[in-house]
Amino acid sequence: MQWLQALPILISVVLGIGLTILQPGERKVRNAYIMGSVMLTAGLSFAAIIAAGMADTAPACTLVRFSSEFSISLRIDGCSMVYGAIVSALWPLITLYSLDYMSHEGHESRFFGFWIASFGVVLGIAFAEDFLTLYLFYELLTLVTLPLVMHFMDEKARYAGRKYVVYSLAGAAFAFIGIVFLLRYGTTLDFTYGGVLDLAKAAGNETTLWAVFVLTFFGFGVKAAIFPFGAWLPDASVAPTPVSALLHAVAVVKAGAFAVLRLIYFGFGTDFLRGSWAQYAVMTAAILTIIYGAARALRTPHLKRRLAFSTVSNLSYILFSLTLMTPAGLVGALAHMVYHAVVKITMFCCAGSIIQKSGREYIYEFEGLGRRMPVVFGTFTVSAFALIGVPPLGGFVGKWMICTAAVLSEDPWAYFGIGALILSTLLTTLYMMTIFVRAWFPVGTVDHEALSKIHDPGPAMTIPLMVLAAAGIVLALFSAPLIEFLQAVSLNTL
Repeated sequence: MQWLQALPILISVVLGIGLTILQPGERKVRNAYIMGSVMLTAGLSFAAIIAAGMADTAPACTLVRFSSEFSISLRIDGCSMVYGAIVSALWPLITLYSLDYMSHEGHESRFFGFWIASFGVVLGIAFAEDFLTLYLFYELLTLVTLPLVMHFMDEKARYAGRKYVVYSLAGAAFAFIGIVFLLRYGTTLDFTYGGVLDLAKAAGNETTLWAVFVLTFFGFGVKAAIFPFGAWLPDASVAPTPVSALLHAVAVVKAGAFAVLRLIYFGFGTDFLRGSWAQYAVMTAAILTIIYGAARALRTPHLKRRLAFSTVSNLSYILFSLTLMTPAGLVGALAHMVYHAVVKITMFCCAGSIIQKSGREYIYEFEGLGRRMPVVFGTFTVSAFALIGVPPLGGFVGKWMICTAAVLSEDPWAYFGIGALILSTLLTTLYMMTIFVRAWFPVGTVDHEALSKIHDPGPAMTIPLMVLAAAGIVLALFSAPLIEFLQAVSLNTL
């Protein structure tokens, strides 16, 4: 049981390295290797999650022990199950899409080698037992995704890569400070629901610890694109679209939000933080980022950059819910994490299909494209309504759970967060509708001759789109089991 938790991580890293070394020349062989590696990793991941769910207490798997206090260890709890399931369910679908998409981009063996290795590293973040292990995989994530961001190696890609590394490493440095203080003032670095601080040691040092918490929050928040440290994310959209889909929906930004979750609920603890100036500082940052991201998205005409700023806004929905520091806030954050992942990965895959098949990247160029690419724009439209929060789609469920948590917190400051969600929803409606309305109902001049050459991509790209859109609808319509599961996680019964 213990080593089952480690297998998907170790195997994916080894298989990723193997692909970069072997570099099979025949496309069919390479594609079979890639899909086989990803499916094997996903299968082992789900097996580990199911086994942990069936056990009364999931045992820890120690990979490396440095001392009695320091080790690299894995253990799957309820939060691990949620994040691990998101990653394991979506990675194979986006891989199938990527095989066709990347067939025209070159250097596929190098690209997919890091792609497969990244799968294992993200699972390492999800399955980490303690802050040291989380930090190790968190840093590794920057290193293994950097070649994906810089895949084209042109001037824009190199600039985006440098910015990504500088922001990520600087954020990780601040996060490390928090881990040091948890070691000094805590009883353990193992994730403990309710926090690890020794209140006797913390007595008299509350102000210092609150300041360290704020620094650590922003440190981990860099990957979650918290304002003003999210400027790397829109620039990273120069990467191939499958990479953008992973950055924005599954891997990097969600890893940042997941790390913040661990920091609040399993590190400093909600009882120590709730009601302090530190709570209101990070909550205010999340609220401002919600509005900032949505406003920038509305003003951005480039499709992928608009979706990037949309991610900035929506990730702070999750952070705002976490800063409520209540069990209901944890439920709202996890719910939106699930729904946003499915919706945003669908939208980025649609964006990639549009750019690849039409050569058009700016929204004002989309006049009349809907009828030429009905599958792509059909799934995009459904996902756009979900992101806006039209009932009963997933975005509505996530926002409803967050707003409910804000009301139940009985914190007057949380009402500013509800106002930000409402304003963001209005802005989201505007910046999403201007995309699909142009495509379906053109009002400007339409070049019918140019449009006649544009069509939907092949089944390898459209099937994942339809599956993702359908999955988002099913998860929304039958949300009760998911919410019940998340409530059990928030009560630490899983």
